[in-house]
Amino acid sequence: MKTGILGGTFDPIHKGHLAVAEEVRLRLNLDEVLFIPVGQPWRKAGSPILPAEHRVEMVRLAIAGRPAFNLSTIEVDREGPSYTVDTLEGLQSARGGEDELFFIVGWDSLDDLPSWKAPEQIVRLCLLVAVPRPGCFPPDLDALENSIPGVSERIILLDRPEIDVSASQIRGRVASGLPISGLVSEAVEKYIREHGLYMDKEE
Repeated sequence: MKTGILGGTFDPIHKGHLAVAEEVRLRLNLDEVLFIPVGQPWRKAGSPILPAEHRVEMVRLAIAGRPAFNLSTIEVDREGPSYTVDTLEGLQSARGGEDELFFIVGWDSLDDLPSWKAPEQIVRLCLLVAVPRPGCFPPDLDALENSIPGVSERIILLDRPEIDVSASQIRGRVASGLPISGLVSEAVEKYIREHGLYMDKEE
């Protein structure tokens, strides 16, 4: 099985996440895309995020009715910081090592790959699918290759979609009383309103 992996805080999940997942699924003929909310994001230590229960439920609502999209709580269920290499190893173990994994990242995140935990192991466990981010230049594959020999053969560099929407933008609009329809699914928008999420500008 060819499985895409889209991880993130999903605070909240928005239509940009769904568009990226669908584009990658179609372009690479994936059987499924797993959405994996982070538990304790080590790259955002000290930054406030919603409790996992809210972020998980919003993902569940956003992907409902899309049979190729599935939710995994592997990082939320695991204690301690969420590291990509641990997640990939856990997925491979749980699936008997039979799946071909495609880890979806933004161009900007790919540039940071050498600073991740066990990057050499990451590229052995999966193919990295890099998608554009607004205002970001394509990753420097030569520099990455110098840091992680062989990585360039494990990267699929896509030129679309380029989604100009962010979770921080959505949180700011909610806090300011502005509409977010069109940025998140109707079910997620309803959940945010019903639970009074992001009303505090400090969130």
